[in-house]
Amino acid sequence: MLKSSDRVAVLLHDGVQGTQGKTGLTFTRYCSDSAVAIIDHDCVGQSFRALTSIACDAPIVSSIEEALQYQPTVLLIGIAPSGGVLPDVWFSEIQQAVEAGLSIVNGLHTALSPKLKDRLKPEQWIWDIRREPIGLKVGSGAARSLSCLRVLTVGTDMSIGKMSTSLELDRAAKKRGIRSKFLGTGQAGMMISGDGIPLDAIRVDFASGAVEQLVMRHANYDLLHIEGQGSILNPASTATLPLIRGSQPTHLILVHRAGQMQIRNFPQVPIPPLKTVVQVYESLTAAGGSFAACKVAAISLNTAHLDHDAAWGAIALIQEETNLPCTDPIRFGADILLDAVLNCEPAV
Repeated sequence: MLKSSDRVAVLLHDGVQGTQGKTGLTFTRYCSDSAVAIIDHDCVGQSFRALTSIACDAPIVSSIEEALQYQPTVLLIGIAPSGGVLPDVWFSEIQQAVEAGLSIVNGLHTALSPKLKDRLKPEQWIWDIRREPIGLKVGSGAARSLSCLRVLTVGTDMSIGKMSTSLELDRAAKKRGIRSKFLGTGQAGMMISGDGIPLDAIRVDFASGAVEQLVMRHANYDLLHIEGQGSILNPASTATLPLIRGSQPTHLILVHRAGQMQIRNFPQVPIPPLKTVVQVYESLTAAGGSFAACKVAAISLNTAHLDHDAAWGAIALIQEETNLPCTDPIRFGADILLDAVLNCEPAV
C-alpha cells in the first residue's frame, strides 16, 4: 500500500540504538528517500546516519507532534517488541497521527484497523500487515515447475541478515538488467516491497501454500529472491520448512554472523561447523516437497560487529572452511553472491 510518493515518519522509540528497531532501521536503509522523520525520544537531535551508518538524513524528533512539521503522509511503526504486541504507551501517539490525517503501516500482531477505522478520513488507510491472506490452500510443490531461478536465504540463526541479503541480491541483479523480484515474507520485507506474505501470521497448515501462491504470482520474473525467515537450527523457529516447500528453491544462500558459535537466545544450542550446516540445508531441501536437489551457492557473512580488516579475515576464513564464495553484501556488495547463483552448477 505504500507508494514511492509517500512521506514516511518512522516510529522508532528506543529503537535507533536499542534492540527492537530492526523493522524501522531496515526500512530506512532501503527506502531512505521516503523517510522524512525518525521518532525516538532517546536520540532527539542526533544524526541518524552517524548513529546507524545508514544513508538516511531524516531528522530524529521526539514525538508525532514534532514530526508533523516535516509533512509526513504515513506513520510507519518501526519497532518490533517481544511478541509483536503494541505497548499501550504508543497507542496515544498513533491516535494523534490518525487525527492528523496520516495513514498507518503496522507490522505488529496487534491489529489497529478495528480500533481506528472509524476515525479515518477519505484517502486515509491502515495497513495491518500481519493478517493472514484469504483463499489460502495447502502447498503442492507447484513452484518446482517454474523456469525462473528461485533463491532462498537460509540462516544459522534468526535476525542475522537474511532479508538484507535477499534485498542486496535483488538490487545487484537489477543493476545488471536482470528481471529480478524480491519477495517479502515478513513485515519489514513487505513494507519495503509493498507486497508479500506475513509468514508468522499464517496457520502452519497453509504456510507452504501461502509461499507457493506468492512465488507463482511472480513467475513471470527471471530471478526471484525469497526472503528467508528463522533457522532450522533454532528450536523456536517454524518458518524454514514452509519456505523451502513453497518456493522449491533452485539455489540457497546461507547467512551467518561471523564468529557466532551458539544460537543467540539459546546459548546451550551450538551452531555446527558451516560445512555441516550446508549439508543439512541441502539434504533438507532435497526432501522439501518434491525432492528437487538444490545447492548452497554461497555464504553471506554478517560482519557488522567487526572492523574492516577483521571482516576481510573472517570472509577469507569462511571461504577456506566451506570452499564456497563468501562476502558481506551490506559492506562489500552482493555481486560475488549473485555471480555464485548465476554460475552455480545444477544440483544432481
